[in-house]
Order: sequence, then structure tokens, then C-alpha cells
Amino acid sequence: MSLISMTGFARAEGRAAGKTWIWELKSVNGRGLELRFRLPSGYESLEAELRALAQTKLVRGNVTLNLQFAESGETGPSYRLNEALLEQLLELASRLEKRGIGAPRLDGLLAVRGVVEPVSAGEDEAARAELEAALKASFAEALDRLVASRAAEGAKLAAVLRGLLDEIAALTARAREAEAMWPEALRNRLRQQLNELLALSPPVSEERLAQELAVQVTRQDIREEVDRLNAHIETARGLIEGGDARGVGRKLDFLAQEFNRESNTLCSKSFDAGLTAIGLDLKLVVDRLREQAQNVE
Repeated sequence: MSLISMTGFARAEGRAAGKTWIWELKSVNGRGLELRFRLPSGYESLEAELRALAQTKLVRGNVTLNLQFAESGETGPSYRLNEALLEQLLELASRLEKRGIGAPRLDGLLAVRGVVEPVSAGEDEAARAELEAALKASFAEALDRLVASRAAEGAKLAAVLRGLLDEIAALTARAREAEAMWPEALRNRLRQQLNELLALSPPVSEERLAQELAVQVTRQDIREEVDRLNAHIETARGLIEGGDARGVGRKLDFLAQEFNRESNTLCSKSFDAGLTAIGLDLKLVVDRLREQAQNVE
């Protein structure tokens, strides 16, 4: 299964009970899942069910879900009272009044969104039920299209990430090859440091000398960083090619941080200009990997 992007767009149209509408769903990057419903007045009661459905299909992303009715040429709507919602508000108002808080005015209660709902002329309960069922079905269709759109973008992302991992692997191999050519340079460097230590007055003890040389060798040994880079590459490739594409983005983002840490350490240990250049190139590719990983669900 390929990756899933957090970027996508979908649209679905519908018609029922004399009404025509359009669902538009747009998704962009986000740290978690944030759903922003924009429903016409009188249809807020649909949000809870539609939100629950969206949460079964999406894991991350900032998603705007917009419902818009087309102009129908009807005369102005009549209105009806949402008695269930009004009863809840009255119960809350009664409890607040017992605590010494003044009772709300009627106009304040009626101004609460959803208490007064518009009803088109001639609309009855059966027509309303038919309309709501059609709206939900149309929303489910738009949601499936959004999922497909995000999957298509994810396939493109996977290809980009594979290419970046190949670049990191190639640079890591070059770093290992550069290290293999170090012995002579390292011996010269250590010989110079040894001469400096021996020239000190009073002279450095043999124990202290051995400690200093061991520290210098350890500081310039990049084998551990190279091994960890290769391990991170294999882990990232496993995530991209894995069977479950949902929630991979956070793991890739964490791996990008680990790649960056190893790249910094490699640069700090280098005393060779060629290896430093490799390390800087590696940091640039890792930064591009991190940016792309932030698009993954």
C-alpha cells in the first residue's frame, strides 16, 4: 500500500426533495485531525454523524467540509422551532438561575444557532428525512473521493521519498569510503598531536598520553554514525513500502530528526574537507526529506 498525503480535494453534487447541493471537501497539512464543517443554517444537526464518519476515514490533516445549496428560486423560507435543543437550553438556564445567575431572555435563547430552523415552503417531515438521507449519502461519496485524492497524492510522495532515501544512501556510502582513506591522514594528525603533547613541560605521563590519543581516535570515528544512518534508511523504506499507510507521517518525521542528528554528528567529527562536503550535502537532502514527510498522513 502506498503512502497517504494530507493534501486533497473532492466534490460531490446531489439532488433530492426539490433541492440541489454541492459538497466540497478540502484537506491540507495538520499535526492532528481537525474537521471544520460549514453547514447552512438549519442543518447543524447533521454534523455529529458526518464528523464520526470522517474520523473513520481520516487520521491527520486540516479538513474543511463545506455544504452549499444551489439557488432554487423558492419563495423565502418559513421557520420551525427545534424543541429538543430549546429544552436543553432551558434546563441549563434553570440550573444557572439556581446558582444566582440571571435567567436568559427569550430573544437570547432564540438567537442560539439551531434553535430556529428554516423550512422551505411545503417541506414536511418525510421530505426532510429524505433530504437528510440524501445529504449523508452524498457526503459519504465526497469523503471517499477525498480519500482517493489523498491516496493519489501519497503515491507521488512515496516516489519522491524513495528518491531522497536513495540520495541519503549514496552519500552515506561515500562517507564510509572517505573514512576508509583516512588511516594515513589520521596517523599524521595523531603524530602531530603526540609531538605537541610530548613538548609540554613538564612532560605528559604515558597514561595521560594514552587517554588523549584514545579520545582523539574516538572523536574521529564515524562508523557508528554511518551504521545508524543505514539503519534509519532501512526503517524509512520499510514504512513507505509497509502494508498500513495510515499514521506513517509521524514516524517519518521522527526518522527525519534522527537523520539530521547523525548528519550533524558526522560533520562535527570530520577533519577532512571532502567528508565535510558530504556531510553538508547529507544535511540538505535530510531537510528535503523532512519537508516531504510533513505532507504524509
